[in-house]
Amino acid sequence: MVGTQEYQIVGPTATEEMEAQYTDCHTHGSETFCVNSAGDDVEILVETEETHTEEDHDHDHEETSSTAESEGQNCHFHAGVEHCTGGATATCERVDREYNKNLRVGLLFVILATSSIGVFSPIFAASFTRMSQKSIIFVTLKQFGTGIILSTAFIHLFTHADLMFGNECLGELSYEGTTAAIFLAGLFLSFLVDYLGARFVLWRQSKKSGTDTERPSDSPDAKSSPSRTPDSAISHEDQRGTHVHMHSNAEEKLNVLVLEAGIIFHSLLIGLTLVVAGDSGFITLFVVILFHQMFEGIALGTCIAGLSSKAATLTSKLLLATGFALVTPIGMAIGIGVLDFFNGSDPSTIVAIGTLDALSAGILAWVGIVEMLARDWMQGGLLNARWLKTGVAMLSLVSGMVLMSLLGKWA
Repeated sequence: MVGTQEYQIVGPTATEEMEAQYTDCHTHGSETFCVNSAGDDVEILVETEETHTEEDHDHDHEETSSTAESEGQNCHFHAGVEHCTGGATATCERVDREYNKNLRVGLLFVILATSSIGVFSPIFAASFTRMSQKSIIFVTLKQFGTGIILSTAFIHLFTHADLMFGNECLGELSYEGTTAAIFLAGLFLSFLVDYLGARFVLWRQSKKSGTDTERPSDSPDAKSSPSRTPDSAISHEDQRGTHVHMHSNAEEKLNVLVLEAGIIFHSLLIGLTLVVAGDSGFITLFVVILFHQMFEGIALGTCIAGLSSKAATLTSKLLLATGFALVTPIGMAIGIGVLDFFNGSDPSTIVAIGTLDALSAGILAWVGIVEMLARDWMQGGLLNARWLKTGVAMLSLVSGMVLMSLLGKWA
């Protein structure tokens, strides 16, 4: 020590004690030397605050690394990958986590029961209580379901797909609009299915109508009586109205099938990703998924219950509902089977999950906006409904969007 300055002596390994003091310190370029008692120059190093910082970092590195992950981080799971903000960089290797398999098997049946309650309740209510589709209760449930579907498409699926394709383990994508492109593909496919289905149903009904109208045209009375012309025109209009009605029944069933297809895609992923999440965040994620399944079940169940008896029998409705109730537990069962080697950070896994999420988002966006929101509010009864009914329906719609969007914070 010289005053407040501390110096480090540079020299060969000594077999005797270091001298207590050095004198006549001087510099040569960037190097500093002092003179020992023998009159020799000895190089010294000046210890600065930076040196102290580096040493402290080396000594405390192990302690710092152990606490860095827990400080300033907000973590939750996406597809079995712990997504953290404000923390250290995540690894792309498979992380060994603690998995309570017995707990996961037990909660599989809880998800099954919750999904069943959500999807079957509207169907049973409409079938056995004779609840009208125009009743305020049914309208409230349907608009709540519309809000759920819209939020699921954009807040849950599209956002999660974007996170998947933005994962650093996947590397930098050559096309930045990958998520939106797949979303658009799902939306277009939904439109194409609806359009071709409507054309096919209309073609069948027109063909059947043409066969029926040819029979009275052969009658002499039809040819000779001029008074038949107006009746024929009216009959044609009536038949066209019947075609529209029958087409509407078939179209409604097709729309529900498209909706269920989109829901089944991502419900399978929900079950899988729930199970492969580590025990640290499993219970929180499970509670969120529980509400998610209940809300989504109500949304789908209300749409199924809205099908007329001509479009779908009660048996058909129950089969559609059963498909939804089973798909998430099936995903959970698959997840339990692959727990020991599943790696959510593997590039192929990221691409597969991201693609299905974005595709499902496009499907649900089309159904939610075009077939549910626009049809009910721009073409359906809510366009001219009383203010009380309109207000309740709007409140229910917004509530569905808000609640499902809130769940998007954790799942």
